[in-house]
Amino acid sequence: MYRSLTQYLERLEREGELMRVKVPVSTEYEIAEITDRLSKTKGGGPALLFERTGTDFPVLTNLMGSDRRIALALGVERLEEISERLEELLKQATTPPDGLWGKLRMLPLLGEVSRWMPRTRSGRGAVQEVVWQGDEVDLGRLPVLKCWACDGGRFVTLPMVNTLDPETGIRNVGMYRMQIFDRSTTGMHWHLHKTGARHYDAYKRLGRKMPVTVALGGDPAYTYAATAPMPDNLDEYLLAGFLRRRPVTLVKSLTNEIYIPEDCDFVIEGYVDPAEEKVVEGPFGDHTGFYSLTDRYPRFHVTAITHRRGAIWPATVVGVPPQEDAYIAKATETIFLAPIRLAVQPEVRDLWMPTEGTAHNLAVVSIDHRYEGQPRKVAQGLWGAGQMMFNKYLMVAPAACDIRSRDQLAALLRRVDPVRDIQFSEGILDVLDHATATTGYGGKALLDATRIDPLSPEKAISIPRSFEPVGGVQLVNTAFVERWSTLVLYADRSRPDEVDVAAYLDHNKIRGVNFVLLFDYAAAGAMNDADLLWLAAANTDPRRDAKYHEGVLILDARSKRPGVGENPARFPNVATSHPDTIHRVDERWAEYGLGELLPSPSRRYRKLWLSDEAQW
Repeated sequence: MYRSLTQYLERLEREGELMRVKVPVSTEYEIAEITDRLSKTKGGGPALLFERTGTDFPVLTNLMGSDRRIALALGVERLEEISERLEELLKQATTPPDGLWGKLRMLPLLGEVSRWMPRTRSGRGAVQEVVWQGDEVDLGRLPVLKCWACDGGRFVTLPMVNTLDPETGIRNVGMYRMQIFDRSTTGMHWHLHKTGARHYDAYKRLGRKMPVTVALGGDPAYTYAATAPMPDNLDEYLLAGFLRRRPVTLVKSLTNEIYIPEDCDFVIEGYVDPAEEKVVEGPFGDHTGFYSLTDRYPRFHVTAITHRRGAIWPATVVGVPPQEDAYIAKATETIFLAPIRLAVQPEVRDLWMPTEGTAHNLAVVSIDHRYEGQPRKVAQGLWGAGQMMFNKYLMVAPAACDIRSRDQLAALLRRVDPVRDIQFSEGILDVLDHATATTGYGGKALLDATRIDPLSPEKAISIPRSFEPVGGVQLVNTAFVERWSTLVLYADRSRPDEVDVAAYLDHNKIRGVNFVLLFDYAAAGAMNDADLLWLAAANTDPRRDAKYHEGVLILDARSKRPGVGENPARFPNVATSHPDTIHRVDERWAEYGLGELLPSPSRRYRKLWLSDEAQW
């Protein structure tokens, strides 16, 4: 595997997966806008190394943002190799040894696992070659990005945040964004469901300051492991060792007792004081594609910054999908399929999380269906398994279905009986889900497609050649009807709050469709099919926004302004670049050496803004 981030970049360059930008660029908006354009090209675009950032350090973005690069980052030709290794390991570990010889057969397995365990050594590591302490500590010397026009500040976006359980000493490595406040403090954005927040609560109970050490860079397997949905109390560096086939070597932080990989690029050491009042953090253009709004989080005090000579600052840009995080999520669904099968739901054959669902909103699983109620059992099991608890919409398909084939999924959806096959529930959702009336809790929906024969006759669809805009509703197009048995409508701009979809369906004598999606006017002409799916999943809470009318499921995906629906607050705006940034990047594109000019995705998504207010 890779002994440094530089070694990984050398591999990417040999593979034609890296482009260098040699001209000066700004870490405020410009790098993010360039990265957004490239990451939304077919296949995810290249990794980008910005060599002149106005600091002593280059910035690397989109380092794992393609199928090829995420595989290279984890040291394989295809991600399925890791899943197969893990599945074989789990089979050995879960098969009870039979007698003496069975126990002896387990010894090689135990020896293999021991070789992946992280190891500590004395002395300093490469990441501690340069040390800033005392008055030298200055976060402003680091090339931390500010990505979107309404972001509350600059954010560290690829940190490996190391914390210890004060009662057990067990380490956790999580990825929590960090907003820079001043020379020596940041926010620490760990959600209440995360292990870092649990450790924080434990220190608060004990009345003690909480040591925290943040690492960045090094072998990309470290960064991936920090994002992985590891079971609580299992060491992320053990996973990294498994991926690398070599243990992670750790050294002690200089100002606390936390050990971190010795070959990272940067380390930021410090503490969080639970006795301190929390501070306002945000807004931030998040992986949901929308701004996560301001909230209060702990303040992180920096006591030391260290880095290796020749260090590279890794950063990721998150926003409207697809972005780099889509490929990281794809790796997770592939790698962790084996544990789901063996430990959680043995009947699960495959799992797919479409990019449009931004990791949590949409998931499709195929199962070996043998008995009544089994899909509900699978759904309940998955909704209680690690980060799958955040899933909002889950489709369960029969094992024979290739769930990554949109044609096969469409064939099932055209034959769905929405009343019979869709079941609603409630549960934990992502704190960043803006559609919920209660933060972190809301509706869930299960679509059981296991009883549908994909070759059975489809329902006859009857729609007129022209549609009358009754009930404050107008038609987007009819393309969705034939493929997905779905009518896409938008609320009339002049009467956005006087909507009666049922009246529209009845007046126009529309029969045979299974689903209706209702959007704001702005979505009508600007969005493609993938955008509409992303918006529908993001802007709805099934317990509030799903209604039936004569067997048709109507999903209200409009923004819930005050007075619309049950949500008292306006939904957040979509994360986009400022027009000035777009213009500057357009003007400079030839300088970057990145090929033909790519249009800014923000020009399209800007049309979804609810109002400019004072934000521009």
